Amino acid sequence: MKSIRTTLIATALMAGLTGLALAQNTTAPADNTRVGRMEKMREHKSEHKGERHTKDLGELKSKLNLQAAQEPAWNTFTQSMQHPARMARPERASLEKMTTPERLDMMQAMKAQRDAHMQQRADATKAFYATLNAEQKQVFDKETARWMKGSGMHAMKHQGGHGHH
Repeated sequence: MKSIRTTLIATALMAGLTGLALAQNTTAPADNTRVGRMEKMREHKSEHKGERHTKDLGELKSKLNLQAAQEPAWNTFTQSMQHPARMARPERASLEKMTTPERLDMMQAMKAQRDAHMQQRADATKAFYATLNAEQKQVFDKETARWMKGSGMHAMKHQGGHGHH
């Protein structure tokens, strides 16, 4: 068991270091135009995703047929489901100046922020779920299972390895 854990940690470390190595600025100035276009495409995709997310939440709310007493928990739930502002990535120049332990610390800090946001989502979802009656829970389970279908490892493979939702 300990060797599996050690192997997983080593693999995660190597993947992180590989990502940092690939992120180094080795592109030619002509590639900056391509990078700019890719960033615009990501922004457009993110906007479209946000619109779809808002629409899905609205449809869920109507299907749940909420009572007035459930509204505060619904509001907390929907606020927690908003996508956080994309975390700014450090400039390549500053990454190059960091030591490996500093880069690892930075990666862990970024992960801790993502984990904290996920915990907020989980807490708000569980609190909202607790306010639902049996019929509403069935609707909620069915609808959110459909949402989660596209956010797992399979989706990550088709999104270039990034499982953002």
